[in-house]
Amino acid sequence: MPAPTDANLRREGETLRFTGALERAAVAVLWPQALAVLAGVARFDLRDVSQVDSAGLALLGELAARAGGGIAFDSIAIDGEPAGLAALRTAYRLDPSLGFAT
Repeated sequence: MPAPTDANLRREGETLRFTGALERAAVAVLWPQALAVLAGVARFDLRDVSQVDSAGLALLGELAARAGGGIAFDSIAIDGEPAGLAALRTAYRLDPSLGFAT
């Protein structure tokens, strides 16, 4: 059974809106929920996310790579900059849309 978490997500049009802390405990809870609604998503709204750790970044990065459901999106748009996200993006050499920087 996954650990309790305050993280949540919901689909709003082409946006996947995340709330709470995107930390290790949240990943097991959010992963199946996100996969169920991911097709056609073009934007992640992180404005109500309090912080992101490396597991949360891995979740976002993998979802960003899978998003679009076959639609040719160049990249996922990201709204918001929760605590930890910028430092982790830099450490893992990811661009603002969570793709690998070239």
